[in-house]
Amino acid sequence: GVGCVVWDAALVLSKFLETGACPLARRHVLELGAGTGAVGIMAATLGANVTVTDLEELQELLMVNIENNKHLVTGSVRAKVLKWGEDVTEFQPPPDYILMADCIYYEESLEPLLKTLKDLTGPDTCVLCCYEQRTMGKNPEIERKYFELLQRDFELEEIPLDRHDEEYRSEDIHILNIHRRR
Repeated sequence: GVGCVVWDAALVLSKFLETGACPLARRHVLELGAGTGAVGIMAATLGANVTVTDLEELQELLMVNIENNKHLVTGSVRAKVLKWGEDVTEFQPPPDYILMADCIYYEESLEPLLKTLKDLTGPDTCVLCCYEQRTMGKNPEIERKYFELLQRDFELEEIPLDRHDEEYRSEDIHILNIHRRR
């Protein structure tokens, strides 16, 4: 269900990448929880060598979207299965960038996601995490717990709204620049 939608955070992160704030040409990029692959495909159109990852059941959708957009790609893009919390050996060495859009919503997925982030990141990996701040139900508690756990191993810096794309931005959609603690 959730993987078949292009969420607002994916649009905001894609348009942020398009501003050129991060040099992506010829960089090794991994997208976690890619869903439709919109963010990773955008990175590939900007010259990155991208692996979009998600669960097995989303691989067909990812392949279709890659195929439908291959004429725009100036780097490369491929889809692979990656289940958070499991072995990431085949995704080594650490990528230059890890992209995540709206991956923080299931409490059960927080620990596996954090393990995957720790296993994938090197000292120079930049993680760009874009999420929509939600105020309903358990969402605020899940977000609080995620950031609390994340800060044990990572440093976070919020990218100010005025650095987001002028049109594709929202007060409740945040982009974080995340690095491993030294």
